[in-house]
Amino acid sequence: MQVTIDRFDDLGRGIAYVNHKITFVPSTVHGDIVDITIIKEAKKYNIAKVDKYLKLSNMRVIPRCSYFDTCGGCVLQNISYEDTINYKLNKVKNLFKKNNIDINPKIIKNPHPFNYRNKISLKVVDKRIGFYEENTHNIVEISKCIIANDAINKTISLVKKFNIINGSITIRSNKNDEILIVIESSDLLNIDINYIKDQIKLVGIVINNETFYGDNFLIENINDYFYKISYDAFFQVNPYVASILFNEVSKNINNNDIVLDLYCGVGTLSLNAKGAKEVIGVEIIKNAVLNAIFNARINKIDNVKFILNDSTKAVSKLNKKFNKVIVDPPRSGLTKTVIENILSINPDEIIYISCDPATLVRDILLFIDKYNISESIIFDMFSYTYHVETMIILKRKF
Repeated sequence: MQVTIDRFDDLGRGIAYVNHKITFVPSTVHGDIVDITIIKEAKKYNIAKVDKYLKLSNMRVIPRCSYFDTCGGCVLQNISYEDTINYKLNKVKNLFKKNNIDINPKIIKNPHPFNYRNKISLKVVDKRIGFYEENTHNIVEISKCIIANDAINKTISLVKKFNIINGSITIRSNKNDEILIVIESSDLLNIDINYIKDQIKLVGIVINNETFYGDNFLIENINDYFYKISYDAFFQVNPYVASILFNEVSKNINNNDIVLDLYCGVGTLSLNAKGAKEVIGVEIIKNAVLNAIFNARINKIDNVKFILNDSTKAVSKLNKKFNKVIVDPPRSGLTKTVIENILSINPDEIIYISCDPATLVRDILLFIDKYNISESIIFDMFSYTYHVETMIILKRKF
């Protein structure tokens, strides 16, 4: 059947209507006219596939990635970069608008929308290395990833020689193009260290959580701060936009602030809040906390302390009056217990950084009775994907 794509959904899929029922059509662009077949019918929506493109939208551009049609990762590569920015801006604004909250975010573009990622995670199935096709366990075998940096792409061809039959590979890098390879596999591997060292700046290899060669961490430098990052610790995947994000956090810290930083990772936001009177960071991953303590020391910052604990439990144990709270939770957002604990602290200001605007809005609704949104910023941390990094600053109503 023939349909016209009306707009994008929050996952970057095209939306059409079939008998007044919303129908999601992947790999389409607003304005496309296509022949489709419905492959799934639910009570309130359909999912369809394209049989034929009858008329292409004026918005369309040719994707630079040769795996675009199968990978399903960078779903917005078929529109211009400016259009991806508008899409993300409208997506965030509309999610808030649906919940009767009006925001007008500032948007921070990515100065390097391609080859920006410092980390990729690959699957290995029957010696084929690549990404899972969207919503399947079918491997899309790749030789490079257009949003990963050059050092990582050079490494992909090398790990293919490791004789991994099944498992996973994570490749991390830093601005100096140094490489850390993390492997999960029960296979007997064949790794020629000397050959690899001749090809890339190899810092270390970790296999099944054990250091096989070199170090199990990288050192990164952003805004003249050094960060030790263990193989299993979280760090922002886009150093260019992260640099801007860290500066935005710093701008919102005053010298009389006592700051609580939940989900602090290796201490990036805590250290960028060094202008405060005191900062306490909380993180559940042991290696990340050890990294954070080390990072405070090498950056000669002595007003920041780190605690190994679950953010859900830590707040109630801290006998301190915090006037400012920073949260940067995983995609799932804050738990209700964390929100209740933050409300019990009653801080003057909350800096909420989120990689999922849907869970962000859900959580903001639980703060909105006591807090006003004073500032909102969208960071294009994940260019050409539908993912969005957002900062919301909440100020307590007096």
